Amino acid sequence: MSATVRRPGVGDPLDVPALHAFFDTLAVLLRAGVTVVAEAAYRDRLWRPGRGPLTKTADLRIIRCTTSTPTIIQRMTERADSDRHRSAHDDRQLLTEIAVGAYRPEEFVDISLDAPALLVDTSDGYRPGSAEIEAFVRAS
Repeated sequence: MSATVRRPGVGDPLDVPALHAFFDTLAVLLRAGVTVVAEAAYRDRLWRPGRGPLTKTADLRIIRCTTSTPTIIQRMTERADSDRHRSAHDDRQLLTEIAVGAYRPEEFVDISLDAPALLVDTSDGYRPGSAEIEAFVRAS
């Protein structure tokens, strides 16, 4: 069996299998009755195909983290410089696209889902804070 080599960026051969594995794993855990926190920065077009089965078995909550574009750029730069695991996200290419105006973080398309949602500002800590986030997640 040969391994597929990871190539960061658009068109990576592991992107689609990883997306399927993400949703398949969530489905297995939810069917088993496990409470799951699924963290991903997928745009709506990537969430839409995989979320259908999840909405049938889960009591979903959406937490959307946000901050300013300069803070996003600073954090991406720091992670690209210090975290070798970030190479899968091709932060350097994304930073280049931001610099030339080909990508604007403020135009990120959130997932559209009929589920409770909470916007959390992560500019300096969390606003609302941990207690409010926990209460939102636990609400029925």
